[in-house]
Amino acid sequence: MGEDNADIQQAVKVYKALGEPTRLKIALLLTEERNLCCSDIGSKLESVAGSTLSHHLKQLTECGLLTLRKDGTYIYYSVNRDMAQKYAPYLLV
Repeated sequence: MGEDNADIQQAVKVYKALGEPTRLKIALLLTEERNLCCSDIGSKLESVAGSTLSHHLKQLTECGLLTLRKDGTYIYYSVNRDMAQKYAPYLLV
């Protein structure tokens, strides 16, 4: 098989996070537009409540697919392109 256990575990985390349609939409949005804050993402998705959106962003960040940058009270999210290239290249097409 060739993959070490850490790579397999990381792949499972990424695929599990992307297995939810809203999280996949968030990841696809962030491949097109970098450095969006939670409110910007919410306005572009329209049908996601703020608390739900925060939960989705946390899941995507914890699996390593998103990076975040804090600026005052705002948090800006972007896709971790290295992680996406390795585990979810579909996002970068």
